[in-house]
Amino acid sequence: MRKFFWFRKLMALFEMMGVDPRVGAAALAFVVMVLIAAVFWFVDTAPPKSITMLTGPEGSVFQRNAEKYRKVLEREGIKLVMVPSQGSLENLVHLADPSFKVDVGFVQGGLIQGGLAEGLDTGKLVSLGSVFYEPLMVFYRSREEINRLSQLEGRRLGIGQVGSGTHALATALLKANGIEQGGKTELLDDNPENAADALIAGKLDAVFLMGDSASVKIMGRLLRTPGIRLVNFQQADAYTRRINYLNKLGFFQGSIDLGKNIPERDIELVGPTVELVARGNLHPALSDLLLEAAHEVNGNAGLLQRQGEFPAPLQHEFRISDDADRYYKSGKSFLYRNMPFWLATFVSRIVVVIVPIIVLLIPALRMLPVVYRWRMRSRITKWYGILLELEKDLLHIQEPGKRTELIHRLDHVERAVHRIKVPRFFGDQYYVLLQHVDYVRGRLQDMER
Repeated sequence: MRKFFWFRKLMALFEMMGVDPRVGAAALAFVVMVLIAAVFWFVDTAPPKSITMLTGPEGSVFQRNAEKYRKVLEREGIKLVMVPSQGSLENLVHLADPSFKVDVGFVQGGLIQGGLAEGLDTGKLVSLGSVFYEPLMVFYRSREEINRLSQLEGRRLGIGQVGSGTHALATALLKANGIEQGGKTELLDDNPENAADALIAGKLDAVFLMGDSASVKIMGRLLRTPGIRLVNFQQADAYTRRINYLNKLGFFQGSIDLGKNIPERDIELVGPTVELVARGNLHPALSDLLLEAAHEVNGNAGLLQRQGEFPAPLQHEFRISDDADRYYKSGKSFLYRNMPFWLATFVSRIVVVIVPIIVLLIPALRMLPVVYRWRMRSRITKWYGILLELEKDLLHIQEPGKRTELIHRLDHVERAVHRIKVPRFFGDQYYVLLQHVDYVRGRLQDMER
C-alpha cells in the first residue's frame, strides 16, 4: 500500500482545495498528456543536424560554392552533405523526385521556361533566392570574329552534357538562331574537359561552357590559349528582351589578368542567375542559415556582380519561400543575432512550443477549482428553491390533501439531499442544507398541532 501513499496524499490535497479527487485526477492526467505531447512536439521541431545539397561536377562553380557553404555551416554545427551531379537540370530532376533524399540544390534559371522540366512536379519546390550570375561562355577557334551565334551554323559545336544547364541553354539559344540537332551543324554532347581539349586540338570549332558543369580551371585555360577567343554577344540586349530569364553581363578588359590583359577587350555575355531551390519542408532555421552562408559567400563584389547584389529575392520560376521572404525583409531574428545557432534554435522552440502551452494551461487549471466549486454549490443551492416553494405552500395547508402532499414532497427532498455526494470541503454547506430541511419539517409538524 505504500506505493499509493503519495497518490492518496494528492487526492486529499485536491479535496482540501475543493476539487473532487476524481476531477483532480482527470485534470492531472490531462496535464501529463499535454506535457508529453509538448515534449514530442519539441523534439520533432528540432532542426536536422545536416543539409543535403545537390551541387555539380567536381571543380564546377556549383561545387566550389557548395564547398564554401560547407565551411560556413560547419561553424554553426551543421553538416553539409554535397551530392555531385551533371548540373542544373539533373539537380532539378532530383529535387522534384520525392524519393530522392535531398534538401536543396543549385538550379540555373530558365529550365522550366525552356520546356526542359516537362513531366516534373515542381509545385512543391521553393526558392531561397538568386545567389550569383552564371554567364554562358562560348569559346571558338576561327580566323573571323564571331559575335553572333548564327555565325556558328555548319560548324562542330560542343554544347555540354545532357542534364547540365549548359546543354539546356545552349540548345535554346541555338534553336532561337535556327540551329538544331539533325541539321548541317554538328552538335556534340560531351563533358567540359573533353570539349576543351577537342577545341584546342582543332576537333571542335566552338564549345559552350557554364559554371554549373565546367570548372574555373578549364575556362581559365581556354582564356589563356592562343588562337582561342570568346564570343562577344553583340545581340545581348536582344536576347534579354526575348528571353526574360537572361541577364546582360559585362566581362571587362583585364578582369582575369591585368598584367597579361585577359580578356584583351570588354566582352558582353548573357546568362541566367542561379537559385537556391529547396523542398517546401525545409526547416526555417536551416533556411536562415543557408541565406546567411549565401550572404557571406556570394555577397561580395566579383567579376560579374556588385557588392551586396546577392543573395536576392528574384522570383522567376519558383516562388520565394515564406521563410526566405521573412529573412529578406527583416533579417535574422533577435535570438539568432545574439546567440549561437544551437542555443537560438533551442530557445526559439521553447518560445514556440512550451510557452503557449503554459500560457493556456495555467489559466485553465486555475479556473478548474472555481468551476468545480460553482457546480457543487449549484447542486446544493437548487434545493433551497424547492424548500422555499414548500414554505409558501404551508399557507394553504388547510386545503384537503395538502398536508399529505407537502409531507411527500419534503420526504423526496430529504432523500435526494442524502444522495448528494460532496467532498469534505463542502461538508458545512451540506449539513446546513439538512438543517434547513429539518427546519421546514419542524414548521410542518408545528402546524399539525
